Amino acid sequence: METIGLIGGMSWHSTVDYYRAINARVAEALGGHRSARILLSSLDFAEVRDLQVREDWDAAGALLAEEALRLQTAGAHRIAICTNLMHKVAPAVEAAIDVPLVHIADAVAARATTLGVRRLGILGTDWVMREPFYRDRLAAHGMEGMAPAADDRAVVDGIVWSELTRGIVSPASRAAYLGVIDRLVADGAEAVVLACTEIQLLVRQEDVPVPIVDSMAAHADAIVDAALVGVAV
Repeated sequence: METIGLIGGMSWHSTVDYYRAINARVAEALGGHRSARILLSSLDFAEVRDLQVREDWDAAGALLAEEALRLQTAGAHRIAICTNLMHKVAPAVEAAIDVPLVHIADAVAARATTLGVRRLGILGTDWVMREPFYRDRLAAHGMEGMAPAADDRAVVDGIVWSELTRGIVSPASRAAYLGVIDRLVADGAEAVVLACTEIQLLVRQEDVPVPIVDSMAAHADAIVDAALVGVAV
């Protein structure tokens, strides 16, 4: 089994879920007392958030690239960034390491393919919903990413930063998200991507009339699948 290098802490609430999901999948696949071999670099999210707010993506890319290289040096066979937004700097991370990066949008596209859907409504931070870096990666797999309208993007983004990244889950925010999802479905979305790894704390499949692609769960599964290549299961 390969050693997995995780860059987490963005926020730590979803990193906990990554750790749990990866180990649960390994235990299910291998049985007994088996668990994943994980190296975790958990960043101070305040530092990363400051770079996001200032939109200093060069510095953000350098920060994550440094952490990825540390994980590689420590023995990680592949790296994963435990957040959707920071895949905006994935090219800088990939350029700094000699081991593969397990890209979250590839995992989302693979999960959508198994569900038989192509038009994906995207819920996440404003950059993920609005900018092309995420949709373009999905498009490379034949997926069409649909962003909410501007007013809905503001609602979704605001709840991520004021509540979800701080571990706050409220019924009012769930209702607001479900309204956004209803409008995406009305516009033709065949499924909805929870393209922020904290949104799975708020929105559940039973709340939504179309399939949900939980980016955290899809990414965790892809990480395990890669780490177990060649291992008898």
